[in-house]
Amino acid sequence: MSIGSSLLVPSVQELVKQQGLATVPPRYARLDDQDVASLHQQQPQLPVIDLQSLLDPESMDSELAKLHSACKDWGFFQLVNHGISSGLLEEMKAQVQEFFNLPMEEKKKLWQFPGEVEGFGQTFVVSEEQKLDWSDIFYLVTQPPYLRKPHLLPNLPLPFRDTVEQYSLEVKNLASTILKHVGKALKIEGDEEMKDFYENVRQTMRMNYYPPCPSQINVGDILEIITNGAYRSIEHRALVNSDKERLSIACFHSPRYDGETGPAASLITKETPALFKVVTIREFYNGLFSRQLDGKAYIDTLKIQHNEKP
Repeated sequence: MSIGSSLLVPSVQELVKQQGLATVPPRYARLDDQDVASLHQQQPQLPVIDLQSLLDPESMDSELAKLHSACKDWGFFQLVNHGISSGLLEEMKAQVQEFFNLPMEEKKKLWQFPGEVEGFGQTFVVSEEQKLDWSDIFYLVTQPPYLRKPHLLPNLPLPFRDTVEQYSLEVKNLASTILKHVGKALKIEGDEEMKDFYENVRQTMRMNYYPPCPSQINVGDILEIITNGAYRSIEHRALVNSDKERLSIACFHSPRYDGETGPAASLITKETPALFKVVTIREFYNGLFSRQLDGKAYIDTLKIQHNEKP
């Protein structure tokens, strides 16, 4: 089952290896982007949520209030005491590094097929003229197993394949736990309105490799829709480094592909009418992957105008 499409692009890692670069090639230079904050500037402190405090009946209420505030005001938070072992995290990071360092001939076996987004490559590339990210990615569906591409995860080298399997399961269980508590923080009535999100979750994983760059230049959209705008999905950007490479691993969770998403019914009142249309998950992802990266433009197209019906 396809989750979108993207044009094939060259490997940035190979570009750096083969050519050695003093400046960023024009297609990767985003000179018209707004400046991002310097890492040396003092920044507001990111909200921190303690999972064990969420699970403890004595501290749950106060931690739920912190979770509600973090999602409403920031759309982002750091989770501590999450229960995933540091050993597994270190194994995952080390093996992702080894994975991106595989010979190009090995990586080509896992490259994107034309018109697809899974595999090595980039996502959201819909035009030969658009700017590209200074990165290589490996993107794939990890959960549930029946949605996996047979030429990707089953063909990963060992022990990396087993590590990805274990990591994806632990992160999926963690995401389900967090989503249950998001429902509690919003005071959503009963479990049914969030159940499809955390019980029938579909997980994708994106591993990102950013080579050194010679000049430097997450709550998600679906949760913003379900919470009827109470929790905002935020724009975010990765900073590259001029001296060393950077790696990141992101997991994305959504309801099953044949389901729908829209504002939770118990959050809709006369005072708080629906802000977003109800769409199928398939429609959501087809629209998301068919657009160039343009800030929050895609989710804005799902907002209900005053003269529209949901």
